[in-house]
Amino acid sequence: MNSLNSRHISGQFNEDLERVINLVMQMGGIVEKQLNDALTSVSEADEVLAKIVLRNDYQVNNLEVTIDDECTRIIAKRQPAAGDLRLIMAIIKTIADLERIGDEATKIAKVTLESLTNKHKDLLLNLDNLGRRVLEGLQDTLDAFTRMDVDDAIALHKSDVKIDREYEALMRQLMTYMMEDPRSIPQVMSVIWSARALERIGDRCQNICEYIIYFVKGKDVRHTTAEDIEKL
Repeated sequence: MNSLNSRHISGQFNEDLERVINLVMQMGGIVEKQLNDALTSVSEADEVLAKIVLRNDYQVNNLEVTIDDECTRIIAKRQPAAGDLRLIMAIIKTIADLERIGDEATKIAKVTLESLTNKHKDLLLNLDNLGRRVLEGLQDTLDAFTRMDVDDAIALHKSDVKIDREYEALMRQLMTYMMEDPRSIPQVMSVIWSARALERIGDRCQNICEYIIYFVKGKDVRHTTAEDIEKL
């Protein structure tokens, strides 16, 4: 098991890579808070919190650009090879997915600003249930990335199927709701977009798990079956 914070990096790479790693952890923490705040804003109908989520999205975007620049500088200046190069590539790919998770969180926050009434509370409760499962998956994925724990990464990659099933069940419920009450379609559609955003966040977490496997095992498993991944 490797840890990003304790992994030995020879010579001149140490300071540069540790600085980038700290920025990735900072970015992950902000994204996690953005998603948590977005879900809370929906469940508590907190428009002020929703607007804070939308306003703070720039922090995630700025960190993506900063880390990208740092990684490019390291590649150009240090010319890393083998495991060090795989680490840089894993970081570049991970921050792209983290930025997109931030974007999905803002979509969820926007639901709070929609004209949802009390009769939609059951729908929002089910959305929150899915959201909390996704948030837990994000937290576990970030933890696995910090420790570069390939066993956890494989387990988390496999567990995404549970999120997919819960998402599909929620979508069936939302479709039924619209058929029974066509007047609710505009409001329910906003919930559908949020559910879709959560499902995509689950996929982004799965991607990050693949980058962990790539770094530790040196294997690109992006188009590999779950069964084959477990055999690594």
